[in-house]
Amino acid sequence: MINSIQARRKKTHSMVQLAILSAIIVIMAFTPLGYLKIGVVSITFLTLPVSLGAIIGGVGYGAVLGAVFGMTSFLQCFGFDPFGTILFGINPVYTFIMCMAPRIIMGILVALIFKALSKADKKQLIAHGAANLSGALLNTALFIGLLVLFFGSESSVLAALGADSVLTAIGVLLTFNAVIEAVVCLLAGSAISSTVCHFIKRKV
Repeated sequence: MINSIQARRKKTHSMVQLAILSAIIVIMAFTPLGYLKIGVVSITFLTLPVSLGAIIGGVGYGAVLGAVFGMTSFLQCFGFDPFGTILFGINPVYTFIMCMAPRIIMGILVALIFKALSKADKKQLIAHGAANLSGALLNTALFIGLLVLFFGSESSVLAALGADSVLTAIGVLLTFNAVIEAVVCLLAGSAISSTVCHFIKRKV
């Protein structure tokens, strides 16, 4: 009986955590907190709550929160984000896949990376840093990979990025996106996730 009550409380607590992090993603996605827009390029900080959830809740959290991130990213293509709107106009199916797949995969991999490094890193400082950094890098790498695969030959996409070739376009995205996202996620993400994990351990 006691075990059943504890299991139910743990499940409820887990669902509440997941709901709160999902709400944070949605709020960030449609406010200036989630994106730094430079021309048609959007630098996103939505990897932060996804990485946090993956770290504290594991693969399941990472996948669900990655999907929430992906869905909000897809909704940006309905006039909220100029570049996303261009992609949606060319091929809505490819755009949906490109918005969803990288974020779900990223959430899952962040959880696995943190779990693997935590075994060797008792203080978990390296684990938090590597997991948060990988969230930003994986999101960028997977997104660019699918962008090149699906839209690499589209002249309108290259023009929107101010590029005359696929390599130039990748350079533009890496210059604006990868560096800023990586630095923010490494510093802010590591501080937030380590603090939250410490608080959770104290509460247990």
